[in-house]
Amino acid sequence: MPIATLASLPDIAGKRVLLRSDLNVPIKDGNITDDGRIRASLPTINHLRALGAKVIVMAHFGRPKGVRVPEMSLEPVARRLGELLGANVAFISEYRGGKASDAIGKMQPGDVVLLENVRYEAAETSKVDEERLLFAQDLASLGDIYVSDGFGAVHRKHASVYDIATLLPHFAGFLISAEIEVLKRLTVNPVRPYGVVLGGSKVSDKLGVIKNLLDKVDLLAIGGGMVFTFLAAQGHEVGKSLLEADQLDEVRALITQAKEAGVTLLLPTDIVVAPAFAADSPATVVAAHEIPADQLGLDIGPVSGAAFAEAISGCKTLFWNGPMGVFEFDAFAAGTKAVAQALAELDGFTVVGGGDSAAAVRRLGFRDEEFGYISTGGGASLEYLEGKALPGITVLEQ
Repeated sequence: MPIATLASLPDIAGKRVLLRSDLNVPIKDGNITDDGRIRASLPTINHLRALGAKVIVMAHFGRPKGVRVPEMSLEPVARRLGELLGANVAFISEYRGGKASDAIGKMQPGDVVLLENVRYEAAETSKVDEERLLFAQDLASLGDIYVSDGFGAVHRKHASVYDIATLLPHFAGFLISAEIEVLKRLTVNPVRPYGVVLGGSKVSDKLGVIKNLLDKVDLLAIGGGMVFTFLAAQGHEVGKSLLEADQLDEVRALITQAKEAGVTLLLPTDIVVAPAFAADSPATVVAAHEIPADQLGLDIGPVSGAAFAEAISGCKTLFWNGPMGVFEFDAFAAGTKAVAQALAELDGFTVVGGGDSAAAVRRLGFRDEEFGYISTGGGASLEYLEGKALPGITVLEQ
C-alpha cells in the first residue's frame, strides 16, 4: 500500500496537526552549532501553516532515558525554529493535563508550538507495546491528524514515531518523502559506477550495511576509526587506535567477499597518528602498516585522501556516511575534507548520509547545495541500505 503524502491531505484549515520532526541538533554551551535538521523541517511546517493548520511539533533530543535532563530540553530549539520561521513558536513543557491542552486550545490557524523532548517520557522508547501506546494516546488527544517527517527517527519503534500513526489519520511529510526517494535511487538500479564511502568509529555499526552492499556497489572505501579493525584483520599493528578485536573474523570474511564479488575495496595506505586523543596532540603521518605501538590513528593520511578522491571521481553514484577522522580537530580533518571536496566536484548523484557526515561538511565550510542530497538520518539511512524494514515507514503504509 503506498504511503499517503501531503498531496493527499484533506482540508486541514483550523485542524490540529501533530507533526513529528527530527530536531535533534548538536548543542554546545546552550548554542545550536548546526541547525541543518531544523531547516530541513521548514518546508513541511510552512506548507501546513499555509493550509491553515495549527501545527503541534513533536521531537526528541539526545537520550535522556525518561528523565528530565535540563541540558536536553528543546527550549533552545523552539527559539531557533521561531527565528527561521519568522514567527513565534510557543514552547510547551508538558504533554498531558491542562497546560498542554490549554495552550493548544488558544492556537490560531497557522500557529506553531513545540512540545518538550518526548524522550523525557520513558514510555516513548519503551520496549513494552502497551506502555508506548498509552503515551501515544495522550499525544494523539492533542491533535486531529498526524504527519510524520522526522526521518532520523523512523528506524525506531517509538510512541511518537510508530504508535501514534495507528491512532490518527497519517501522512508523510516532504522530508520523509524526499529521503525515501533518494534511498530508492541508491538501491534500485543505481547509475554506475556506484561507490560507497564509510567512516565513523565502529565497524560493528556498519557490518550489516557492508554485507548488504557488497553485491550492489563497485567501490567500497573505508576510513575513520573503523579502518583499524580492517588493518588489524590484515595483520598490521594499529597501536592505541580504536580496535574491535571481536570483529576481526567478520572483517576478514568481508575482505574475502569483496574480492570474490569484484568490488574495489579501498583502504588507506597512510594514517595521521598522535600520542593522545586531543586537538593539540602532535600529528605525524605514517604508513598504514607502520603505526607505532604508542600512537593512535586519528585520520587517513594525505596520500590516502588523494586516492579516495581519485576513486570517487570515477563514480556516477556516491553514498558517504561517516567522517574519515576526528574532523572536530583541525589537525585531523584533512581526510574528511578531501572526501567532501571530491563529492562536491563529482559529476554524478551524491548523497551525504546524515549524522556526523552532515555536521562535518558544514563545519568544514561546504554548502549544502554542493551535494546532491544531505540526509537527516544517519542511522535510518544505514538501516534502509542494510535492507531492514523501518517501523516509522511501514506504519505509514497501513
